Amino acid sequence: MSLSSTAKQATSQSTVPPVSSNTESQPIMVTSEQPTSFLENVKDYLARPTVASFVGGGVAGAVSRTVVSPLERMKIILQLQGPGSANYQGVYGTLAKMWKEEGWRGYMRGNGVNCVRIVPYSAVQYSSYTIYKELIMEPGKTELDTPRRLVAGAGAGITSVVATYPLDIVRTRLSIQTASVGHRHIDRAHAPGMWSTAKVLFKTEGGVAALYRGLIPTVIGVAPYVGLNFAVYEGLRGMMADENNNVSAVGKLLCGAISGAVAQTITYPFDVLRRRFQVNTMKDLGFRYSSVLDAIISITRKEGIMGMYKGLSANLLKVAPSMASSWLSYEMVKDLLMDQ
Repeated sequence: MSLSSTAKQATSQSTVPPVSSNTESQPIMVTSEQPTSFLENVKDYLARPTVASFVGGGVAGAVSRTVVSPLERMKIILQLQGPGSANYQGVYGTLAKMWKEEGWRGYMRGNGVNCVRIVPYSAVQYSSYTIYKELIMEPGKTELDTPRRLVAGAGAGITSVVATYPLDIVRTRLSIQTASVGHRHIDRAHAPGMWSTAKVLFKTEGGVAALYRGLIPTVIGVAPYVGLNFAVYEGLRGMMADENNNVSAVGKLLCGAISGAVAQTITYPFDVLRRRFQVNTMKDLGFRYSSVLDAIISITRKEGIMGMYKGLSANLLKVAPSMASSWLSYEMVKDLLMDQ
């Protein structure tokens, strides 16, 4: 190797690193501070009670609905099986028929739009409950009494229903479209999806008003349901809490299961009315109602008082795992965000 080439190599080795070092040092210092600051801001934001409740509620809704999707669709089918129609009989007979007709897809039909609906529904419900709870809290206290819990829960229920109702009616239509209910022609091979169902409903049945059909019986039922659910849950949770106000995961599951079962059983007739009105304009289902009172009279006259409780057994089977998994996942996510 020549002396000149050796000198050139030495020069390149001595001059390049300082330039590279100087040009890279500033970007490293700038980018190392910004992500840390940004992540800390995100963590602080997520740790706020209302935001944590919103996120936790969304996760809780998606988890609970997916867990009980077959039971949820079975309940809707039984609720919408009008007078003179007896294709679906009992819990196990209905599940078997759903599997025979549509396979595993029949169990999950409508669950996609249900999760799309239930994530904002649960998120709005839990977060609005937190807001209403703070608004009506007595000065100097940290917990609500039972009447105030009922009021806060009812307000949260109404808020969440109004915010997400169009998705609920689309979910009901999807559940019934491929079921053997009434005397309709069923084309399971070309069943419409979420967007096409919503589009047809909007264009052919009255525009925006069609997307809110059945809202009145829904609100009438959901206010006491959500109020009872929150009141019973927090009451049981207070009884099971230790001296540090902590409850075990099993305790939370038990509280959620009991509160859901109590609330849904008491308000179940309103759920039947809600489903009937959501499909009230569909042909060949065997019923058509002009008002809530007309529906109550017609159902009890043609189907007996138990017509108001169609699908209750399926509902009780699903409500325990649904509410238990919902409350457990909600509290776990909320605690994770607030204790980070």
